[in-house]
Amino acid sequence: MLFFIFLPIFVCRMEKFSVIILGCGSATPSPKHYTSSQVVNVRDKLFMVDCGEGTQIQLRRSKVAFARINHIFISHLHGDHCFGLLGMISSFALLGRTAPLFVHAPKEMWSILGPELDFYCRDLEFQVEFQGFDPDTASIIYDDRSLTVSTIPLRHRIPCAGFLFKEKKTPDHLDRQWADFYQVPMWDYNRIRNGGDFTMPDGTVIPHSRLTTPSPAPRSYAYCCDTAYNPAMIPLISGADVIYHDCTYAIGEAQNAAKHFHSTASDAANTALEAGVGKLILGHFSARYNDEGILLDEARQIFPNSVLAKENLEIDIH
Repeated sequence: MLFFIFLPIFVCRMEKFSVIILGCGSATPSPKHYTSSQVVNVRDKLFMVDCGEGTQIQLRRSKVAFARINHIFISHLHGDHCFGLLGMISSFALLGRTAPLFVHAPKEMWSILGPELDFYCRDLEFQVEFQGFDPDTASIIYDDRSLTVSTIPLRHRIPCAGFLFKEKKTPDHLDRQWADFYQVPMWDYNRIRNGGDFTMPDGTVIPHSRLTTPSPAPRSYAYCCDTAYNPAMIPLISGADVIYHDCTYAIGEAQNAAKHFHSTASDAANTALEAGVGKLILGHFSARYNDEGILLDEARQIFPNSVLAKENLEIDIH
């Protein structure tokens, strides 16, 4: 009598998905914080989100290679989110870049960036591919075999978009022990990984679930800055693993928050709670706070899994 022993197969997620904070202050640079910028690393593809002044210095401090950045996403046309872009492009040229650089930004930006490039960067050895979008409309603005990036319309003084980085589902993992047991031919492996059943020569159907183990659930990260509290975006970020949210003020400055279309720590925490996200990163701090602990305490009363952004912090997304 033959006995078959099937050992469990444990799937280990190895693909990188993280966010590196380069700047998390608001409006103007301060001794403590740089203006808005960060890098999202998805499976070792690097995407820059916003490019305030000082971004290049922070890239150096975070040991991020300039040449690995091929896409830059600009949320809106306030200077603390885009004044570093022209200098970044100039430095790319000085460093000998030849690969195209894709700039995704509100359509209006090209009327500013185009003449700047013509004046300051007219002899570039690489192409700047400008891809404009409408910040008031939710749409997919980047798509590859493993990832989509979508815009999230925000509520700010001028048109402004957040960005949702979302992995695509990968095929399930074939359990070779069961595949060998049922004599599944190798040419049929991919079909089964992608959801197919296997039919044996005698007509017996072996279900997909017996032949595979599920692939890890796709991960997602939402960048939501600058914005006032905005219930309309909740469905767009629902279930995200991690969100970065505007946290310019404490609740005691709610009037200022409303006036300038920014959020309090409570607004950010309520957004995270209502959207059912996994973790909240608080950022875009007003320079009035020497200690952002007051913002963190306020948020954690509503959403306990909240953390403060800080320069050069890298957060893994699980």
